Amino acid sequence: MNSTDPVAPVIDANLAVALDALLTEQSVTRAAARMHTSPAAMSRTLGRLRRILQDPLLVRAGQAMVPTPRALALRDEAATVVRRLGALLTPATGVDPATLRSTFTLQTADLVGAALAGGLLTLAGQEAPGVSLRFRAEELEGGPALRDGRVDLEVGAIDHVDPETRVEQLVTLRMAAAVRAGHPLAEGPLTPARFAAAEHVAVSRRGRFDGPVDTALAEHGLSRRVAVVLPGHLAALSLAARTDVVALVPTVPDADSSPSPLTEHAWVLGLRLLDIPLRLPPVAIGMAWHPRHTADGAHHWLRTAVRRVLSGKPRASAA
Repeated sequence: MNSTDPVAPVIDANLAVALDALLTEQSVTRAAARMHTSPAAMSRTLGRLRRILQDPLLVRAGQAMVPTPRALALRDEAATVVRRLGALLTPATGVDPATLRSTFTLQTADLVGAALAGGLLTLAGQEAPGVSLRFRAEELEGGPALRDGRVDLEVGAIDHVDPETRVEQLVTLRMAAAVRAGHPLAEGPLTPARFAAAEHVAVSRRGRFDGPVDTALAEHGLSRRVAVVLPGHLAALSLAARTDVVALVPTVPDADSSPSPLTEHAWVLGLRLLDIPLRLPPVAIGMAWHPRHTADGAHHWLRTAVRRVLSGKPRASAA
């Protein structure tokens, strides 16, 4: 910086608060009590204000102190500044969803997006009619997309995030076999051998034929035939509804759990869900977001809405 450039003045917000107290109370002692300080300290502050403003501000009139014309001119403005400072430095309160005018971008797999879209649309219609939703496929790496602001929330199997990314697990599900009504596997006990002998459809954005199911089958000395690989679960479920291929779909861990919206499309297509007789890892569905959104009221509403939808209780009160 050039030495001839003017130096910006140092702004002390405490002086504005002290000026407001002095002009309101017109007493050093009462202003000190209001500011939770000593009369001596407040007297020094008054002296500093007099030097800065080049005005005595308060002068003795008998046993009282009275404001100067400059002080009277500053009194309302000082009070306004202090109110604005208070509003500026007060933690944000909860947002009223009805006042939101926001577009949220969510990144999900197709099955998760399809499960969320209906429930979120319902909640937005009831609580936040000014909210719009944009769903993006898993085409972006979750961490950078969240960091760069291209995605507000990622929902699904969260396994590739930046170190600062906030992650919350929502539900833990298990994989079931989805077959059409009348499929041979639906008759009689389903054994690992019968499961392996059927034709399967795999879901992989990268075109992979194998996955955790193949690892579990290998423990039994078995392998399956994957007849087709599709990039999305919805296409796989649609194919299973029209052919004899077996698709996989996440479902609740036990009969006592609330229904998962992730199985709704399987039911709509008339598919039967069969327990897979293998030890498969659980499916953890979570959500991830960048920490800059953690305290944002609008984003808080979105995260709460996602929790409610995936819990199977979209009309339940948010915690």
